[in-house]
Amino acid sequence: MSNILSQLTTEQPHEHTQNIDQLNSEQIMHLINREDSQITDVIHELIPLIAKAADHVVEAFQKSGRLFYIGAGTSGRIGILDASECPPTYGTDPSMVQGLIAGGFRAVKEAVEGAEDSEELGEQDINENDINENDVVMGIAASGRTPYVLGAMRRAKERGAVVVGLCNNYHSPMHHHADFVIEAVVGPEVIMGSTRMKAGTSQKLILNMLTTTAMIRIGKVYKNLMVDLNPSNNKLVYRAKRIITLATGASEEAVEKAYHEADAHVKTAIVMLLANVSAAEASQLLDGTSGFVRSAIDMNAGK
Repeated sequence: MSNILSQLTTEQPHEHTQNIDQLNSEQIMHLINREDSQITDVIHELIPLIAKAADHVVEAFQKSGRLFYIGAGTSGRIGILDASECPPTYGTDPSMVQGLIAGGFRAVKEAVEGAEDSEELGEQDINENDINENDVVMGIAASGRTPYVLGAMRRAKERGAVVVGLCNNYHSPMHHHADFVIEAVVGPEVIMGSTRMKAGTSQKLILNMLTTTAMIRIGKVYKNLMVDLNPSNNKLVYRAKRIITLATGASEEAVEKAYHEADAHVKTAIVMLLANVSAAEASQLLDGTSGFVRSAIDMNAGK
């Protein structure tokens, strides 16, 4: 294993940072920034594959399936972060996008010794979450060979899920267990093997693209507004009302009235104001268009 790891791109010493320990803070940061600036170019070339993954996620959501991220260490934490931000941003049920990490949620804060080395634990997590043919599973590992992740991917494939790999090395074992693999090869890290840096950043950017695209595609966005957000605190209540204002151009009084009549449901309030209908009628229009605001407004205009 050690010989294999030493050959990975993510485990190579960076030729331009070997004297980084002799630099001042600003010089160190210029080196880090130079490396980070290359990540988006790598991801640009991967957009067709990321879009393919998003299309599978959309199909899963349309048949009440789920998206699971599976990872260990940094990769697992990034998956959990992306999953945990979907409910407040898009009003999704917490079960819709989930992150699983080797060692369980304790591993979000601290390393759980040996957890990532067990394929059996990965298989067990897939079984316990009853992952099936309606779901999409994305295995995330910078090396592309973390046993926990590979075990989970293999078991998910056996259970009929669409399985996607996301890694930062070419020709990883993920290819044996995935429908396809997204290889974000961003080169050696500024600090050798510190894959929370470029590798982790690339993973975060890709997951942002994946869930944002999927949420847009299932009607969670009108124009560029997050119209399905859950206004669960004062900041989000303010944001919800501002979104209604931006979407409709209505007065503050009209927005307040619609917001309350819609029981704080942003989409309903927008359709009420733009289609000039009651809350009940707006809700019915949204039900008839699978929650797409623009289609609901057009449907009412076509009556």
